[in-house]
Amino acid sequence: MNYLSPSILSADFCELGRDIALVEKAGAPYLHIDIMDGMFVPSISFGMPILKCVKKRSGLFMDVHMMVAQPERYVEELIELGADGVTIHVEACDCVAQTLAKIRALGAKPGIAINPETPVSAVLPYLGMVDMVLVMTVHPGFGGQKYIAECADKIKEVRRIIDEKYPDVKLEIDGGVCLDNLQMNLEAGANVIVAGSAVFKGDIEANVRDFLKMMS
Repeated sequence: MNYLSPSILSADFCELGRDIALVEKAGAPYLHIDIMDGMFVPSISFGMPILKCVKKRSGLFMDVHMMVAQPERYVEELIELGADGVTIHVEACDCVAQTLAKIRALGAKPGIAINPETPVSAVLPYLGMVDMVLVMTVHPGFGGQKYIAECADKIKEVRRIIDEKYPDVKLEIDGGVCLDNLQMNLEAGANVIVAGSAVFKGDIEANVRDFLKMMS
């Protein structure tokens, strides 16, 4: 089964509640929330108050992506505020196994993310501990970037490995995904699709329905 996770990083922050309601009405099952700290990535996005407000407004699965140095400092509070899934970067944490175990113990679904330049081997030790692997298809930190085509091979490699040993693990991709390259990524093995600009620019409901139609 495939899942669409619209990224609110590309939403209209002045109309965030409206935009989220449109995404939910159109049938998207997840909502992707990028938390950036200005340290692991250059940008600063939003944090705990936004997640708290969004959780009150929406019944969607809160897919929290931590682009944060030492994410172990914040996972407990994020889960208390409504994160259903918490994905941390292998590059940003010195205690990955312990942090993933903590996320699960607190009742959320743990995920592990890798940047475009990070080899797949970096996440192999943790595949038995996660519900999802996130392959970044742009350099993290900014919305609206162009999809890095070379990442398709990485998606295929991760898919092959999880199919062999961890068939219940989902494979998420994030960055530059649009309707024009969606089919290629689905064929490569991605089954959780993060889309930002491609959902929130223009007719949000129509965009979500177009994604869901191709993903069905």
